[in-house]
Amino acid sequence: MNHLYLIIKREYLTKIKNKSFIIMTFLSPLIMIALISVVAYLSQLNNDKKRTISILDESGLFSETFKNTDNTKYNYISNSTVREAKAFVKEKEQYGLLYISNGDLETVSKSVKFYSEDSPSLTIMSGLENKIERKLREEKLISNGLDIKQIENSRVNVSVAQESFEGQKSSKIDNILKLAFGGIAGYLLFMFIIIYGNMIMRSVIEEKTSRIIEVIISSVKPIQLMMGKIIGTSLAGVTQFAIWIILLGVLSTILSIVFNIDLMSVQTPQQEVVKQAMDNPVLQDEITLALQSFQNLPLANLIIAFLLFFIGGYLLYSSLYAAVGAAVDNETDTQQFMLPILMPLILAVYVGVFTVIDDPHGTVSTIFSFVPFTSPVVMLMRIPFGVPIWQQIVSLIILIGTFTSTVWFAAKIYRVGILMYGKKASYKELFKWLKY
Repeated sequence: MNHLYLIIKREYLTKIKNKSFIIMTFLSPLIMIALISVVAYLSQLNNDKKRTISILDESGLFSETFKNTDNTKYNYISNSTVREAKAFVKEKEQYGLLYISNGDLETVSKSVKFYSEDSPSLTIMSGLENKIERKLREEKLISNGLDIKQIENSRVNVSVAQESFEGQKSSKIDNILKLAFGGIAGYLLFMFIIIYGNMIMRSVIEEKTSRIIEVIISSVKPIQLMMGKIIGTSLAGVTQFAIWIILLGVLSTILSIVFNIDLMSVQTPQQEVVKQAMDNPVLQDEITLALQSFQNLPLANLIIAFLLFFIGGYLLYSSLYAAVGAAVDNETDTQQFMLPILMPLILAVYVGVFTVIDDPHGTVSTIFSFVPFTSPVVMLMRIPFGVPIWQQIVSLIILIGTFTSTVWFAAKIYRVGILMYGKKASYKELFKWLKY
């Protein structure tokens, strides 16, 4: 056990003292902040741009339809032909001209045109179309002798309340939040395995090709060496991740204070549509309901389960990466073994997205939440929907047991593979090594 501690310490210190590790640890947040800053700066420039749209309304129906906003000004033109209006807009270098011809409602709806020098924004065009459609709809209702106020008052919003037999309430927003947690957890696990699993594999290959492993293996058991590499590299990854979070927070604060760039308020051309939507009382009620749903989530269970399944899943796949590294001499030869490792993880993501979202307690979701190679993702997506504690414990026990067995099998491959040179390993060879 003392050897295991020394291997973990050596692996951890070797990783964090590596020049490329240090450079990427400090350079990655700088690159990320630089990209976000550029997007924020360009977005602010775009939002500060003022647009003027002239309107030639021959029908006279839309005199009060278009209201000025922070970024868009509407200029009504009267007593002018289309040619004169177009010349005026070009002379003043305005954003465009909205032309609405005279006639009945059907004619007006089919003859609206927008003239501009360049292709107009899809958001702007969508906003114009919505305003025109709403006004024409109202005019058509009035022409049919209907009272618009009565029609608006007759609208009824139906929201089916969801409640379990035990009295626990839920909603659509509640389900979306639950799926979001599971999706984020699965994505983080997937990325962590890809990034740091490959780091473990490359570490094994480097030591094998440099023949350092021959000295180490003379005094250390293969299973201790492999466990030390997995845990040491994992700790280095956690350290790097923690440094990234701290640096991102510090750099964001510095940019906000020195350069007056608010990275948290990066806006897009759709801000007017979002602003109008936020003023909708129905949407405000949905936001309030979402906050209540978030508070009703089993946060303690989610956090503990996330840590346990995340660590268990990462250790399971890391042992497979280490075994692959021991079986080959270079990274090129690893390709034939990577697909069988990644397929269960990809399958877990697909099962989580397409099955858990529809039936979190169905047969397929339940079975894959117990299968150790898919349970770290599928179970994390099921837990927000209310999974009994005994199922979580059983799934975790199976995951830990599988990890232990995988480490034992991987160590047998490791024991033979780390001393094999100049020969490409095949699945047949790996099976023979397991029987030694």
